[in-house]
Amino acid sequence: MTGGLYRVSVDESVGFPRPGESSGSGGEGNPDGTSPATLPSTNPSYGKRTESDPPEMESVFDDLAAASEMESDPASRRDLTLVRRIAIGAWVVLIALHFVFYGVAWDRTRLIILLCLGLAAASIGRRKFITIIKDWAPFALVLILYDWTRDIARIVGMPTHWNLAIDFDAWLFGGRTPTALLQEQLKQASPPWWEVIVSVVYMSYFIVPYAVAAWLWLKDRAAWRRYAACFVATTFLALVGYTLVPGAPPWAAARCTAVEVQDYPRDPICMYSPQAAEPGGLLGPLEPAHPDAEPYVERISARGWNYLNIHMASQLVTLGQGKSNLVAAIPSLHAGLTMLLALFMWPRVKALGKTLYMGYALAMAFALVYSAEHYIFDIVLGWALAAAVIAAYRFIDWKWLIPRQKRREEAAAAGAAAGPATPPADSSDDEDPDAEKVTTHA
Repeated sequence: MTGGLYRVSVDESVGFPRPGESSGSGGEGNPDGTSPATLPSTNPSYGKRTESDPPEMESVFDDLAAASEMESDPASRRDLTLVRRIAIGAWVVLIALHFVFYGVAWDRTRLIILLCLGLAAASIGRRKFITIIKDWAPFALVLILYDWTRDIARIVGMPTHWNLAIDFDAWLFGGRTPTALLQEQLKQASPPWWEVIVSVVYMSYFIVPYAVAAWLWLKDRAAWRRYAACFVATTFLALVGYTLVPGAPPWAAARCTAVEVQDYPRDPICMYSPQAAEPGGLLGPLEPAHPDAEPYVERISARGWNYLNIHMASQLVTLGQGKSNLVAAIPSLHAGLTMLLALFMWPRVKALGKTLYMGYALAMAFALVYSAEHYIFDIVLGWALAAAVIAAYRFIDWKWLIPRQKRREEAAAAGAAAGPATPPADSSDDEDPDAEKVTTHA
């Protein structure tokens, strides 16, 4: 028996059937009775072979190219499950190596790059890779622009408020700030075990909102677009607050006296001293419930890492804090974005999810106040900002986006009733027909 060279894809060579084909050897063949895998080539340039010769495999690059494509019809897609799992496994190894050699990716740009690599692995056989660039590149560029402009308050030169938040918190809690009350009762000379949770919650702000964005992108790109728009809006509106109303956080107020900040300075020398010339500075002295605890408010958001003897993590956090805008406290973006996450996911998850997301926002608020990163005043404003952005997004959804979607669906239904129509050219780019939808319109 003679025939042309066999041409077999990687999927077929390892036994993966294509959609619509049987995995068994007794499946349907071609009309002439030959097996699909043994059809002779019509190209005369191919040489002859015997049955004892091994089949020639297609280039692996053909399958990698197929991995970057997503057929609009699930039945016509190539089964690349094994390739996808291998790629995801390689990404997990990459993350592990990055953690070992560089630690956690606190840098926003690096974190987004790592997330996009994971999304590329998870998209194999499901979505075109170009959709990652189309969706995430603008999102990343906008956030990088935010990082470049976050110090614009220094150029504008607005006066820094040192007593505004103190007065509000003292009025609300009977004459003393919650930060002073919490550290007076809970702070110990050495970090207790539960301060590990405080430090983890505080630092999770740099990872969790982006991880949820990646999950939404995989499940429902429509929901992801709304979340990304809300995220960017909250971030830039907070930047307006930092610029127009710079505010010193509790740890800075505890290091300075009223005389030293009477001219509303942005970064007085007292901010960089371990403690104020007068006991407790603007927040006053403490009467610690635990012996040997310092009798003044301290910045302790990174102290929990020392309990685990991960001193490098604590040093990295402290170094990063020193490079940031030290008076970007009003409103609290930590509180704002975690509450935005809770409010956005509220109609999209069940009771357990609601509890976890809202509990996360409340845990972040406690961590910020206890560790002297923010006042209650800052947190309330951050929550109000998140609520305002969510309200605006739902209004825009109700007023314009949902009616437009309904009109498109009605037009598509009318076209289907009139006869078969050609789908939009970019329909395969927009959605994975097999993706789980998490969008629930308010």
